[in-house]
Amino acid sequence: MKSAIDLEAAVKALQTGNVIACPTEAVWGLSCDPDNDEALTHLMRMKDRDPAKGVILVAANIQQFQPWLNQLPLELHAPLAASWPGPNTWLVPDNGRSHALVRGAHQRVALRVTDHPLMKALCEAFGGPLVSTSANRAGEPPAMSAAQVNEIFGEELGAILAGELGGQERPSTIRDLVTGKVMRA
Repeated sequence: MKSAIDLEAAVKALQTGNVIACPTEAVWGLSCDPDNDEALTHLMRMKDRDPAKGVILVAANIQQFQPWLNQLPLELHAPLAASWPGPNTWLVPDNGRSHALVRGAHQRVALRVTDHPLMKALCEAFGGPLVSTSANRAGEPPAMSAAQVNEIFGEELGAILAGELGGQERPSTIRDLVTGKVMRA
């Protein structure tokens, strides 16, 4: 069984290529460095996730996403700024910045600026966006507590960040930024 750790220890775990579990707005999630090949591969293996699906990136603020947004037409920035921070994930055209396992088989990358205080603090302390995907094996319900995360993943995790869920009833809405189409309500 993994013991819950504090923010500083969680950041060290991320910096050394580990996958950690952390509370998000609605469910427990798994996070890792979005540029670390080994961490991303381990995450996909842990979840039994099809790499073609890709994963969501979360950030503390819109500025942390500038490398992903720097070629985005100015008019497409407005919906992002109007809906962040909050439970809104946008599928943004990939400008080549995203790792293949983050993007998956898509031409877009999923981005969200979190309003969960602990996830925001984690991204700030890490110095940039992190992968955020539900803490579950493919096809299974997401973990709703640190104890469930431990039961599902145990020693596969580098760490479990101590904290509480953010009170949302369901995961974020996912929309395509270019078309406005809702992909997950």
